[in-house]
Parts: sequence; structure tokens; C-alpha cells
Amino acid sequence: MSIERLGYLGFAVKDVPAWDYFLTQNVGLMAAGAAGDAALYRADQRAWRIAVQPGELDDLAYAGLEVDDAAALERMADKLRQAGVAFTRGDEALMQQRKVMGLLCLQDPFGLPLEIYYGPAETFDQPFLPSAPVSGFVTGDQGIGHFVRCVPDTAKAMAFYTEVLGFVLSDIIDIQMGPEMSVPAHFLHCNGRHHTIALAAFPIPKRIHHFMLQANTIDDVGYAFDRLDAAGRITSLLGRHTNDHTISFYAETPSPMIEVEFGWGPRTVDSSWTVVRHNRTAMWGHKSVRGQR
Repeated sequence: MSIERLGYLGFAVKDVPAWDYFLTQNVGLMAAGAAGDAALYRADQRAWRIAVQPGELDDLAYAGLEVDDAAALERMADKLRQAGVAFTRGDEALMQQRKVMGLLCLQDPFGLPLEIYYGPAETFDQPFLPSAPVSGFVTGDQGIGHFVRCVPDTAKAMAFYTEVLGFVLSDIIDIQMGPEMSVPAHFLHCNGRHHTIALAAFPIPKRIHHFMLQANTIDDVGYAFDRLDAAGRITSLLGRHTNDHTISFYAETPSPMIEVEFGWGPRTVDSSWTVVRHNRTAMWGHKSVRGQR
């Protein structure tokens, strides 16, 4: 009884046209029309993976967590009841907007709206056509990348995401935020992807620090780096992480303090995985350039 993968992300932002340009011309996603007041974007055969709607939040508005079928959704509903977590069922209008067959709506302990769903729409009859040079993104059973959730109480968040939603700890990185400040980040998996969600008490007034997209090739990363560098959005240079071994860079989205990680080549979690602790985020690289450009 656990979440299977991260299915979609919805953002509420002040500058929708800037996000449209960012996601298509910089990142390479495919514009996929609209649902209500939200612009939709594709990364693969799914009808959509990222939605952007107008709003003052300038942050993640909701995250879609996927299970395999109706029976799995009912098992998650039972688990939420047993844990005393309040939820509602998405009505027909919301299911049509999200293009899913069933939906539970709830919040994590610190107010992030979550949608547990099954039965997403796929569009193999309309092949994915990137809007910028990228060969494609790694999704499938691993879902659409990951996000790093900023929380005031990591232990409380860990209890919810592991004991209720069924995520499993991959490892911990003690991240240096200053000469005398270290913040432990807990990386959680629900499938072969090293982490689908990470939890950390970062001192920023946002729901997430960043979301990550995994490209098919290292050249995809290089081309994207050049595009985002030309746009003046790079916040950290290429590097390789200590825990999942991803080669990536970070760039600022049009919403201040929200970043995207664009990467390739992570290792996956299997039955031989052992939980460990790291004291550095990168083997090499990931030098910060924020404020230097």
C-alpha cells in the first residue's frame, strides 16, 4: 500500500507567459493545450505532466501521486482513514481537468495539496514533440522526476510520507547552509528512481526548493545548459551528486527561489540498496553561481 510514482506537478504563478517560454523553449517540454485556466505541458506519452495556472502563490500548487488501479486507490483511501488523514474524492469536473479515472485530494502535514490518482490519459496517437533540442525524458515506471519539499519539521513530514504514503528512505545528506548551519535532507523512493521526494527544513519561504527532470542523454543536459545559460538562469554549474550520482545543473524558474534540476545518469534503487549518510551533495561540480551573473 504505497504510492507508485510522481505523476504530475501543478504550479500557480504570477507570470504564466514567462513559464510557458521557460518550459518549452528552455527546458524542451511540449505545449499540450489547456485545462480550465491551466496551461498543460508534456514530457512523454502522457496527456500532461506539468500544469501552470495564474496565481499569486508563485510556487507548487499541488502534486499528483500515482497508483496503478482502482483497487490500489481504495487501499490508499483505507490507509488514509486509518491514519486519521482527511481527504475528499475528486468530483467529475476535477477528474476531467486532471484527465484521470479516480482521485483523492488531501494535504501533507504542512499544507501542500496532494492528489492520489489512477488512470491517467495517454496520447500515443500524438507523439511527444519537444519544443527545444532534447531527445526525451526518463519517465515510465519512475514517474516524472522528483521534487524537494521544504518543511519546518522533517520528522513529522517523514512520518507522513513513509508511514502513510509508503515512501522508503534512500539516504540522507547533511547539507551545509553556512559555516555553522547544516540541514539534513532525507531522500525517499517509491520505485527504482533514487528519490521521488526529498524532505528538508530549508529556510526559504517556498513549498519546494526545486523539481527535477531526467533527460535521456548527457548531450540533452549539455544543450539545455547552453540554452539556460544564454537565458541567464543558471544557478549552479554542472556537477555529479554523491547519493544518486546524477550529472546535472540547476536553473532558476520564472518564480523566484524555485529552481529546476536538469540531469542525466542516476543510479537506481534495487533490492541490494543500503541506507547511508553523506556530508556533501556533490562528488564534483555544482558550483553555485547565484548572484555572480
